[in-house]
Amino acid sequence: MADLRSTLDFLLYDWLAADSLAGRPRFAEHSRETFDAVLDTCERIAREKYAPFNRLVDTEEPRTETAPDGSLRVVLPRATHEARAAYAESGMLAAAQDYEFGGMQLPYLVEAAANAFFGKASISIGANLLTVGNANLLMAHGTPRQQQVFAANEFNGRWTGTMCLSEPQAGSSLSDVATRAVLEDASDPLGPRYRLRGNKMWISGGEHEMAENIVHLVLAKIPGPDGQLMPGVKGISLFIVPKKLVDAQGQLTGVRNDVTLAGLNHKLGWRGTTNTLLNFGEGKFPVDGQPGAVGYLVGQPGEGLKCMFHMMNEARIAIGMAATMLGLAGYEASLDYAKTRLQGRPVGAGGKDASQPPVRLIEHADIRRMLLAQKAAAEGAQALCLYCATLVDELATLDDPGEKRWKASLLGLLTPVVKSWPSEHCLEANKWAIQILGGYGYTRDFPLERFYRDNRLNHIHEGTFGIQGMDLIGRKIGGDGGETLDRFVATMRETMTAALAIERLQSEARRFGDCLDTLVETTQALLACKDPLLRLANATVYLDAFGHIVLGWIWLRQALAACDALTRSDPSEADRIFYDGKLLTCRYFSRYELPHSMTRLALCKSLEPVCLDAPIKMFGE
Repeated sequence: MADLRSTLDFLLYDWLAADSLAGRPRFAEHSRETFDAVLDTCERIAREKYAPFNRLVDTEEPRTETAPDGSLRVVLPRATHEARAAYAESGMLAAAQDYEFGGMQLPYLVEAAANAFFGKASISIGANLLTVGNANLLMAHGTPRQQQVFAANEFNGRWTGTMCLSEPQAGSSLSDVATRAVLEDASDPLGPRYRLRGNKMWISGGEHEMAENIVHLVLAKIPGPDGQLMPGVKGISLFIVPKKLVDAQGQLTGVRNDVTLAGLNHKLGWRGTTNTLLNFGEGKFPVDGQPGAVGYLVGQPGEGLKCMFHMMNEARIAIGMAATMLGLAGYEASLDYAKTRLQGRPVGAGGKDASQPPVRLIEHADIRRMLLAQKAAAEGAQALCLYCATLVDELATLDDPGEKRWKASLLGLLTPVVKSWPSEHCLEANKWAIQILGGYGYTRDFPLERFYRDNRLNHIHEGTFGIQGMDLIGRKIGGDGGETLDRFVATMRETMTAALAIERLQSEARRFGDCLDTLVETTQALLACKDPLLRLANATVYLDAFGHIVLGWIWLRQALAACDALTRSDPSEADRIFYDGKLLTCRYFSRYELPHSMTRLALCKSLEPVCLDAPIKMFGE
């Protein structure tokens, strides 16, 4: 993991000036030394408790057995239990929380960087993001009692958390949620108490024996005055539904809630992560003799989506980082192979000389092209994820209301990109990693096929690529008439101007400027289109082009930081190679990847209706 640490140090300190965060009151007790200590600890735990068992948890998938009470329970490898325990003991579950709440008051930037080690070591074991996201949601929207009872016990590792949105008949269409919640006791100290009945699926960590309790956050509809569920998203509310009931002090009561495991989803990747179908209120474990799972309202009735999106947006940054780490893992594995595998002979003026000894794969230009494609995608995506993490810290520490609104708008604009671009292009990077190994890459003797399988999920969960595209152009840009985008474009032009002043970056800056101009023109054309179906028909294509331009900006910013590092001190030979590598990768991205955005934007600007025009009958009855 040495290469990952070098890249993190560059991003944190050469580019994002993470050590300067110690100048803010919330982080005043920190310094680069404490940040490095956190990175050291996480790197060690990932190396010792996660990485050695990545293949094990892929082959020994979660399985069910019948518990003494007749319910199904999940069996996981001992390594998974030990890895989670080590993570919880490190304090990382509460890394960003107040000292008074048992936290470290760590910047989210450093927390995200430290968690990268686990994503790279074993994404299947390292999926702690939902527990932290669950607890963070309660810190934002829960009552003080809910925070003390539920969030605190998730942060200290006693309990875990989930997010329960999707239903068998309603995947991403939350309007079709049919889970029902009926008020039972409005005065319960844990919050208005409801009884829930319904079915949820795709629940990561929905059942296991790794903690003494599981805190489910469940979206359900409160019936209207006529007793019927209201159409659309009206009435959707959020509820805390613990697996085991607790009292007002957070102690287990010994009563099991009416939540049962219906089965496991058997997945292409992330096989070490339990993914479940859960039944709420089917009557197998009635509470007080009554069917219905006991749940406590979070926030106000009818505001469940508002609360849940707090968790979903946080999860989207984490998914972007997960995709990034799998891309980086594939890059490093294929790089190691290319450095040692002998294949082919050098080509001279007279062609190949069969009498010469074979050369390493990395000697071939096309192999280096595939390595550069992976490096540009993974390291660019990593920089994007950490940049978005800095925006989270800005929102937590800024005092100026205007600046705070701007950072919130910018983070909202970039959230579809940070989730989607890594999940698309780091998956593509995994493809190139397999290609470098050739036939061996297609076998289970090497981890590349596993990285590819694991990464394919990131394109789907926490909002598919297509949904993110519609969110970007429909809500994030169209919602304010392009105002946030205009300010972001001005910010990107400042970077371009700075790069134009450096001879080594002038060509990249000019290419970037041309793409930026085209983005502005295309966006104006889309916003001027009055037909919403036509405007959104190529939203996914627009998102991909937009993401390419954002990554072009990210690579320019990294290149500026590398130039600064080369000139402000006398770097060692190893450091010079590292910084020159950043500059060359920026050059690669500018010439090989960024131009794709122009073709995509031209298609979007033309308002091409072919997908709308395709009659359903042509696909068969």
